[in-house]
Amino acid sequence: MSEPRLITESGALAALCAAWREADFLTVDTEFMRENTYRARLCLLQIGPPEGEPVAVDPLADGIDLGPLYDLLARAPVLKVFHAARQDVEVLLPLAGGIPGPLFDTQIAAMVCGFGDSVGYETLVAKLARGRIDKTQRFTDWSRRPLTERQLRYALSDVSHLRVVYEKLAAELERTGRRSWLDEELAVLTDRATYEAPPEEAWRRIKVRGGNRRFLAVLRELAAWREVEAARRDKPRAWVLKDTALSEIAAQRPRTVAELAKLRSVSQRTAEGATGAAVLDAVKRALALPDDACPRPPSKPDGPAPPGALTDLLKVLLAFKSEESGVARKLIASAEDLERIARGAMADVPALQGWRRALFGDAALDLVNGRLALSVERGTLRLLPCDGAGGGGANRRDAAERP
Repeated sequence: MSEPRLITESGALAALCAAWREADFLTVDTEFMRENTYRARLCLLQIGPPEGEPVAVDPLADGIDLGPLYDLLARAPVLKVFHAARQDVEVLLPLAGGIPGPLFDTQIAAMVCGFGDSVGYETLVAKLARGRIDKTQRFTDWSRRPLTERQLRYALSDVSHLRVVYEKLAAELERTGRRSWLDEELAVLTDRATYEAPPEEAWRRIKVRGGNRRFLAVLRELAAWREVEAARRDKPRAWVLKDTALSEIAAQRPRTVAELAKLRSVSQRTAEGATGAAVLDAVKRALALPDDACPRPPSKPDGPAPPGALTDLLKVLLAFKSEESGVARKLIASAEDLERIARGAMADVPALQGWRRALFGDAALDLVNGRLALSVERGTLRLLPCDGAGGGGANRRDAAERP
């Protein structure tokens, strides 16, 4: 690679964006910092065209206008190629005002093409691009200026290797006829709702055990207040109040400063200050709600729990189908999917929709309903239809035959 190019001027950036408007695809990566802020701070943006050297754009450069770049990222039909795009999109969305698109995620594509669950970028680069990633700059402080040549080479190598990775995965998807499978997965990444949950829904991210409706109502009010306050201060949520503090307050429901200060997770200073006043107001609002306005605890599955052995059989079937197709287990079905299928659920189970149903779901239902059996013959797992029913399968393919 020649000397790394860093774009710090608006004119140079606008010229590049104009030159790339007709490109078939662009590889994209970001470097950001999020330790001390509510939203991640974009520190560097790397772009790689199909041919030629990639460039790094410095969003922290004085006076630089990123408008042409954001416009390019939103422009169809230029395909934007990321690896593990979710965090990159989360960073770019509030800045660009939209989600980059059309979008291709090589991590998801690799899961469809037989590289296992949540395959790492280093693995793909090694296997598909015959390259090597320098790990030494991974935890660097990207907000400091000036950036070193070593930092820039590390950052640009990501989008440089990504071109080869994308081209080989795209070819494999076309060969196997699985491009539409990838499109289904990308629908989640390109949905604004994935990134823009309202403050009233923030409580759902907090892990709690049990809790009645009033507890959840207080937790909801507290989490919504914290979300707004963290955004206002531009500080991490935990810097306002930790999750454990919200849970304890929701359980104890203090009415006064003295009661709030007695809690293990709240200091006297916090209780007596503006934060304490806001917390008590949130508790008061939640306690004033009528019962039917309080959130309901997550519903438990109806009926008795399925036999553990049945769920285990579904796991074996999932492993078989994953090896047979070369598609990552995680992408085919979740543990919750398996439990719901074992219980006889049919509605809203992802594993029983679209390509997943053809690949795994129909066979899973046949297994649960006694129309399919698992057998071992000479060390190889086989699926056998029972009573003449369909839904069987072929012998597991040799690993060398898998894509």
